[in-house]
Amino acid sequence: MNNHFPLTTPLEYKPGHSASVETIMEKIWPLLTPERQRKIENVAAKRCFSIPVVLESIYDRGNISAVMRTAEGLGFANFHIIETQEKFKNSQRVTQGADKWVETKKWKSTSEAVKYFKDNKIRICVTSLEAAKPLHEVDFSTPLALVLGNEKDGVSKEMLEAADERVIIPMPGFVQSFNISVAGALCLYQIFQSRLHRLGKNEDITPEQISILKASYALRTLDSAEDILRLAAEKK
Repeated sequence: MNNHFPLTTPLEYKPGHSASVETIMEKIWPLLTPERQRKIENVAAKRCFSIPVVLESIYDRGNISAVMRTAEGLGFANFHIIETQEKFKNSQRVTQGADKWVETKKWKSTSEAVKYFKDNKIRICVTSLEAAKPLHEVDFSTPLALVLGNEKDGVSKEMLEAADERVIIPMPGFVQSFNISVAGALCLYQIFQSRLHRLGKNEDITPEQISILKASYALRTLDSAEDILRLAAEKK
């Protein structure tokens, strides 16, 4: 059972307006092409929410977007951004629309995010040059937040102190660190492979949650969904 699923019902299709999963599947789903329906069904069934990806104080918007694109492509759909610097805006060129398909939560401080993870029994794993434990030795079969720090200083001291796991990506070359987008991709692929090896799957989603995701993705797919649902509500 995945207890870290972020969506709740009814689903909001515009601020202050929402619709039930049943209504969305009745009014919106049939308007999608069969190919799109199959794609949504396949993607929803493979989602992982118990491994949130956390970016702390990243300066370069392109780096955030690149990590988001990798996470979404591997099925990790739970994204957290700690905005202690300039407010994040998606770079459409880099995300290739990935931001549309992940559930993003933003925090104004590291302490708020840490409290959320601790309260929800999600272990915190940070990448650090001072760490001695290689990434592949960590158990990713239970809820764990992967935290990537900013380009200059890495994760904050506060996040380091809160971490349950401190890991390093082995680098036998001369350079000491990877670009944040590369580090994110390497970590996420290692987690993906580790979960396949330990659990036989990466996804952690229930049938009920798949239904909610299908309805949510249908809303995000059809540009006219808002108007259709508004008219349906007015007719009641």
